[in-house]
Amino acid sequence: MGHQQLINVARKILPELSERSGEIDALRQIPQDLADKMAAEGFYRICTPAQLGGLAQDPNTLYEICETLASANGSAGWCIFIGSTSQYLLGALAQEQQHEMMTDINVITSGVFADMGTALYEERDNKPGYLINGHWRWGSGCRNAAWISGGIHEIDGNGDAHQSTDSVLTRVFFKPEEIEILDNWHVSGMRGSGSSDYRVENVWVPAARMASSIEQTELRHLPIYRYPKFALLALPIGAITLGMARASINEVIKIANQKTPQGSRRTLAHRPGLHRDIGVADSKLSAAREYLYALSEEVWQHCQTKEPTVQQRQKLRAANVHAVNTAVDVIDKMYTLVGGTSVFETSCLQQHFRDVHVATQHMMVGEPVMELAGRVLLGLDDVAPGL
Repeated sequence: MGHQQLINVARKILPELSERSGEIDALRQIPQDLADKMAAEGFYRICTPAQLGGLAQDPNTLYEICETLASANGSAGWCIFIGSTSQYLLGALAQEQQHEMMTDINVITSGVFADMGTALYEERDNKPGYLINGHWRWGSGCRNAAWISGGIHEIDGNGDAHQSTDSVLTRVFFKPEEIEILDNWHVSGMRGSGSSDYRVENVWVPAARMASSIEQTELRHLPIYRYPKFALLALPIGAITLGMARASINEVIKIANQKTPQGSRRTLAHRPGLHRDIGVADSKLSAAREYLYALSEEVWQHCQTKEPTVQQRQKLRAANVHAVNTAVDVIDKMYTLVGGTSVFETSCLQQHFRDVHVATQHMMVGEPVMELAGRVLLGLDDVAPGL
């Protein structure tokens, strides 16, 4: 299935996502039947290499699918973002584990990249493995997933960082029954993302479930693994906020043509101030979107044969933060333009307003990103591993 086919499929799901947004918020997770439906369309394996059963699409396809889904429900776009990027390290797993996980080609995955867990080597029944302890936060989509991962760092028997000359372990994959998912996702926005904490205590897993760096595998030369990994983990956030902002503009246009404010004989659509605000918002949003996607495509083409430069990484991450900030400005403005109408659940404006202000709290689009970008521009950092 190609890029446009995938986008068309995503668009067909939008009416159901809109209709069930209240249910999604109330459940505080994506209903399993909806998650399964999106998995069956391949959304969780968009960028997974074909060698591993994935669709091997370019990053912009992932971004546009997340953007499209988020126009109806931000949480749906968010869970696809987390689920698809959590398959990033499947290529760094042992083949036996790859085969087990991909027995179901539509397997749903989730995970947290931050290394909030520890791994201590321990053999059991003559089998190599690791004793895992950890507490991972913001585990979006974990309640829908068949495999849930967490970032780890290896330790020795004294609890100190393990000084290994072999591959550095970065991630562990759990089955749902091996972890405890906490019921602590009670939030203002992105309620349906199911971003609960999860934790494990002295859980032993076989060594095959431990992933190292993808740069140490035979797949490292694939363009998807040359493409900046932090961009892959950040740009879906920008795309999701862009989708919600566009939907907010469309909602205001619809309301403006129907609503006649008190004391007026004409609809809201006849107010010159609204004409200006809609025009400015449309231009700002379109420009931010075009810049982000064009930069990403430029870097993607570069990554077909070469590693990205620090300047390319800087531009991508800065453009993404700019897209998020622009989307927030647009959504805030649209929320206020139609008065009290925006606070009712019958309008998507209240949902996008809540969701976008939760999306902005993610560390991948926070102020430190622009600080790093500025250091690169000033010539103070020519490596910037955090970008």
